[in-house]
Amino acid sequence: MIHWLNHLVSRNVKVIVGLMSGTSLDGIDAAIVRIEGVGTDSRVELLHFTTVPYEDELRERLKELCTLDRSNTAGVCSMNFELGLRLAEAVRQAVAEAGIPLADVDLVSSHGQTVWHIPADEPGFVRSTLQIGDLSVIAKKTGLPVMGDYRTADMAVGGQGAPLTPYADYILFRDDRRGRIVQNIGGIGNCAAIPAAARPEQVVAFDTGPGNMLIDQAVYQLSGGERSYDDGGAWAAQGEADARLLGEMLSHPYFRLKPVKTTGREMFGKAYAAEWLGKAAARGLAPADVIATFTAFTARSIADSYRDFLFPLYAVEEIIVSGGGARNATLLRQLGELLPDQRILVSDDLGVSGDAKEAIAFALFANNAVHGVANNLPSATGAERPVIMGKLALPD
Repeated sequence: MIHWLNHLVSRNVKVIVGLMSGTSLDGIDAAIVRIEGVGTDSRVELLHFTTVPYEDELRERLKELCTLDRSNTAGVCSMNFELGLRLAEAVRQAVAEAGIPLADVDLVSSHGQTVWHIPADEPGFVRSTLQIGDLSVIAKKTGLPVMGDYRTADMAVGGQGAPLTPYADYILFRDDRRGRIVQNIGGIGNCAAIPAAARPEQVVAFDTGPGNMLIDQAVYQLSGGERSYDDGGAWAAQGEADARLLGEMLSHPYFRLKPVKTTGREMFGKAYAAEWLGKAAARGLAPADVIATFTAFTARSIADSYRDFLFPLYAVEEIIVSGGGARNATLLRQLGELLPDQRILVSDDLGVSGDAKEAIAFALFANNAVHGVANNLPSATGAERPVIMGKLALPD
């Protein structure tokens, strides 16, 4: 281990493959990045990005493992190794596409796949989190050191283990003159408010609620499994949101909680979607109206959270959107209508790939970790102090 750490620490410029499999369960994102320096002054260059999509059968198995009533220990155990093999193959595919020799990669950083997250103590359960996709499997199959399992260290010092990406948002998007909110819309939405000329401890971040998760599940079910997402928001654009159903959805108690807060499939997953699909059917809503309602729900939950928790604190000129939701034109249009005083951008407008951003973030976390530099943001997660997140698995 000392040999590997000495090698990694001695290199001021590193090539790192960041891996991300998020709550949308659409596949593995692999970003090959060159990072110079360390900490909040790190400089990042994206060399290559690819997504290895999950087939429908695997996606549905993962959804089952992310539910209390359908999951099982054998399934979680097996999937931990199966995803490890798939993550390793994603690394090999990414470097092959980029034309980069595997030997030129210094480090792999993997978020893993969250199957359950308990941000606060509950009756019978202690606060905890579980990401699968075994690090040792990735290391042995790629021949590279692998850093991962980040969230547990933040939770060990009182944090909620999420959202983590605001640390990277601060590095990538802070501005001396403009107050910004960086909004990722993956399966879950999360935001980071970065005031003009902010220090790291001034960043306010939290999960806004469902991003694409409910929309994707509705599309999958209403299309009879023929589609897994609303391409460009075209289906939602054909319908009209049901005001009554939308109001009921927005009454969820999560939206009244003050930051720090985080959520996931355990709260807004398949069972939650089924409940509201049933209510939509009882109201006789057409499929397009259901998708329109669920899309409006995501937009309203985001905009309302800004008004409730961020705008009273900071002047915000720009909203920077990333993740799959940045490709949903209907959702972006709705956000623009709800937030007329802010300029809506996608992160690509600022030179940062919205699809690759979260994978880039985990590459930054790994770079910090090997240098012994803290990589969490207590103002975002509620942790008692900055800590070094991540565990290292070695290839030999």
